[in-house]
This record gives sequence, C-alpha cells and structure tokens, in this order.
Amino acid sequence: MSKGLPKRSEDYSLWYNELVKRADLAENSPVRGCMVIKPYGYSIWEKMQAQLDKMFKETGHVNAYFPLFIPKSYLSKEAKHVEGFAKECAVVTHYRLKNSEDGKSVIVDPEAKLEEELIVRPTSETVIWSTYKNWIQSYRDLPLLVNQWANVVRWEMRTRLFLRTTEFLWQEGHTAHATKEEAIAETVQMMNIYAQFAEEHMALPVVKGVKSENERFAGAEDTYCIEAMMQDGKALQAGTSHFLGQNFAKAFDVKFATKEGGLEYVWGTSWGASTRLMGALIMAHSDDNGLVLPPKLAPIQVVIIPIYKTDEESKNISEKANEIITKLRSKGISVKFDDRDTHKPGWKFAEYELKGVPVRIAMGPRDLENNSVEIARRDTLSKEIVNLEGVKIEEYISELLDIIQKAIFEKALNFKHEMTTEVDSWKEFESLLENKGGFLSAHWDGTNETEEKIKELTKATIRCIPIDRKTEAGKCILTGKPSEGRVLFARAY
Repeated sequence: MSKGLPKRSEDYSLWYNELVKRADLAENSPVRGCMVIKPYGYSIWEKMQAQLDKMFKETGHVNAYFPLFIPKSYLSKEAKHVEGFAKECAVVTHYRLKNSEDGKSVIVDPEAKLEEELIVRPTSETVIWSTYKNWIQSYRDLPLLVNQWANVVRWEMRTRLFLRTTEFLWQEGHTAHATKEEAIAETVQMMNIYAQFAEEHMALPVVKGVKSENERFAGAEDTYCIEAMMQDGKALQAGTSHFLGQNFAKAFDVKFATKEGGLEYVWGTSWGASTRLMGALIMAHSDDNGLVLPPKLAPIQVVIIPIYKTDEESKNISEKANEIITKLRSKGISVKFDDRDTHKPGWKFAEYELKGVPVRIAMGPRDLENNSVEIARRDTLSKEIVNLEGVKIEEYISELLDIIQKAIFEKALNFKHEMTTEVDSWKEFESLLENKGGFLSAHWDGTNETEEKIKELTKATIRCIPIDRKTEAGKCILTGKPSEGRVLFARAY
C-alpha cells in the first residue's frame, strides 16, 4: 500500500479528498467539476439506491423517467424557482457540430441554432408539472406519487467529490394531491423516510427540521430537512422534502375536477437525496486509516484472507474458507475470499482497512490445526481468536455485523450530542464557531435580515428549526429582540 492518509486533525479537507481517491470511490473526470464514480463507490451508491427505492415503493410511490432537457420558457413560469436556479443552469443553444475549414477540428454550426434554448435539468419540477397537466383531470387521478432516479446538472464553481459536483446522481420525488393537508402529510412522511434511512442504514444520526425562509427551496412554501454533523464540526444537509403548495400547479395550470364537480388546482410536493449522501457517509464515520462503512451499506461485509507459505497450506485453507463462505452466504452476508498470490497478507489487511470492510477473517495453518480463525473489526480495530468448535460461524458473524452497525451509530450519536451546544451570548456563539464548531442552539428573532447578518459575520447559517423544539421565550443571539424558540446554527457543506 502507498503511504498513510493525511490526518483528519491536520487537514480534514485533504484527508477527505485523498480517502475518496485511495479507497477507489471516485476520481475527477476530464470535465471540470464532474466526477467518475468508480465501481467500489458505485456499489455503495447502489445499496443506498436499492434501500431508498424499496422504502419509496412501500409507501405507494412508483418510478418514472422525464427528459434531461427543459425548454427555457418552462423555467420562466415559476418566478421564485427560476431565480433560485438561474445562476446554476447549463444552456444548450445549438444542435449540430461541423468540421472547421481547415478540417483539423470541429466547431459549432452557426446554422444549427435552436429556436428555443434548452436547460440541462438542475431539478425537474417544471418539466414534470407540464406533464402532470396531461395526466391529471379528476380527483380519481390523485394522489399521483412519482419518483425518478436521474442525473442533474448545477454549474458549480467550487467542487468537491460527492459533496458538490457539477453533475450528480439523485432521486427526485414529485407528487400531486387533492388537498393541502395530504400534501403536507406527504412532505413530512418523506422527511421521516430520509431520517429512517440515514439512521438505520447509514448509522447517521440526524436532526429533523424546517428550513428558514432564506434557506427554503426555490418555489416551495416550506422545506423540511434532515441535518447531520460531520467530524470536523460542520453540518451537512442529507435530504430535503418540499411542500410546494399550489405554486407549480398554478404556473402550469394543473387542475382537477373535485368530487363536488368544482375545478381546483392540485397541491404539490417534491423531495430528493443525492450522491452527497456518499460524502456524509465518509465524513461521519471514517478515520485516519480509511473508510468505516456500516455493514448494511458495505459492498463487502466480510473479507477472508489466507496466510500460507506452501501450495498445500493454501489448498487446505481454501477448503476451510469455502465452507465458511457457503455458511455466510446462506445468511445473506456478502463475503470475499482474497486468495491473490500477488500481494502479501499485510498489504491486504491495509487495503481492506482502507476500504472500510466491516469484518476481516484471517486464517493460517495454525488456525486450521486449532479449528479457529482471527476475526478483526474495522470500526474498533480490535481482534479476537474465535474457536469454531461448537460455534455457528454464520450466526456469530451475523450478530457481529449487527453489533458493529449499532456501535457506529452510537459513536456518531454521542458525537452529535457533544457537538450540540445551547448558546445565549454572541461572544460565546462566535467563540464556539471558531474553536469547536457543531450545532449551536440559539435564539433568533425570525427576520431574514438578522439571519443574513449572522451569515455575513460568521459564515454560519440556520440549518433548521427543529421539529421537536420547545417554545420558549428568549432574546435573539445577535439583536436581543424577542424570540419564540431556539434554532440550529452551524457552518455547513
């Protein structure tokens, strides 16, 4: 293996970038700001995708696919929406190339200009709501619960693998309802699904809340979110769910005939989570040795590494390893037997540690004699010798994976608690942001101006107004004006 990773404590950003590359998750592409997701990284995304897709379908949603290109005029129909995305849009103006006069390159054919420019989707509300106009006529067509898995483009100036790239993968749900109450219930349900996924599968504790007006999705009446805390004390938004009211229905004239025979605009929601979740997974759990993956999302849950000197030893260990593999796979555990003779066991240990494989089993000739194996946990780096006499190895490993999943969550939960501080003075607010970071629970007077001023002074934003916050009288951290309750501030990705 190459030299060790940079230390998180010395350069967190460099540690993150190096880990993404060295663990074979992703790399920069020839196109500035875009990334190549490598097979190991993509296999983690596939596990995330499969679980989220299952949860969506269990709540009545179905998948569809909509065009990558959106007519520019569509974006003009919802004023707040276009304002929110205008600076990030990639625009297609021509549809053909031709050879240059000297034949040495290709140029844009000036004769092939589009009558109307097309926007490469930054999000799909506009094209989907124009489609829903044709799909929805009556209350019988509602609710319409559609999700799509897609790529989107937002022209970013400062990019970082997984966290912020010009093109990224995501899912976006778009639903239409007969009543305001149904739409709000859908919005809250999807926030809860994201939170459940984050906590039960990513082992990532989150805060559920509502965004302030300044942080709200462009074109929404309310944005619900889940916020997570990374190891460097910065917050990361891990999923959002938007109550759109009737804004897009009115913009695209989507009406339905009611049971009573009237005609009304439908109520809408949209919700999404992206490959940014990969960044959250890495930054929340990993250490100076590499990735630490929760077993539920690890592409390889167990790796078996043989230690031998002779062909005979290799053959005997392989036979025992294959017995174990069959038993583990019968329990649905993903296992890899790395019997490559091109690398030494120590090199392999370091490689799978870097890649975050939750459990490593090592077997040598002495282990065969003693009918035992060495089992190492990635999360704690602890090892133990387990005698296989009277032990069902598949049960033992299955239970160990559950223990590891819970332990990773508990560690992250304890960290989140340590990094959440109630603050009542501006001096302490500034000091904590500079020296510790984390979530600062503080009073705010509810005005956009104060929120903007705090951001300008400290680079901290209101991450959310927690769903479970208590109503309590207080004074705004900056202005001293009356406040109804605390909100969570943090510097964020």
